[in-house]
Amino acid sequence: MKNILVLILGFLLIGSAALAQPANGVPQTPSPVTFVALKTVVVTPGKSTPVTFSFHIAPGYHVNSHQPSLPELIPTELHFSLPGSDIVIGRIRYAAGELKSFAFDPTQQLSVYSGDFMVKGLVVSPPSGSTGMYTVHGELRYQACDNNACYPPKKLSFTFNVRVGAHSRGTRRARTKA
Repeated sequence: MKNILVLILGFLLIGSAALAQPANGVPQTPSPVTFVALKTVVVTPGKSTPVTFSFHIAPGYHVNSHQPSLPELIPTELHFSLPGSDIVIGRIRYAAGELKSFAFDPTQQLSVYSGDFMVKGLVVSPPSGSTGMYTVHGELRYQACDNNACYPPKKLSFTFNVRVGAHSRGTRRARTKA
């Protein structure tokens, strides 16, 4: 009876350890950068609505800004996959980086983001845009570093919803380039 109990406990421990491992066997580390969820963006066809994408960088990490100090550094960039021609994301404006030096080269100041940073833009619905709810897929491409090393570039995927409505408040006429 005691042997059966030990055997069952052994199977339970092995099974729970196997479930805790990802399918590829490589343990996943949490991302040093997270997306702060966004409320549904509301826009009227033919108009635009400002939007702010907020990100949080874990303590002890930093990422290169959108305009890094050196050409060999990887910039932080935002990309979108749009749900058709009813939504456009435009006028992307990245926050200015903060100039910091690090122990690996105290004489060089690098333009980085740390803590919280924001990227601003406009959500635009063309005049012919169809009303409805749309999901926009975004991706932040960045390279995280700590005070000792930089890690391979990563992509942080996120989504947010846009409602195109006939009579939305707080919107302004969309500007198009000639």
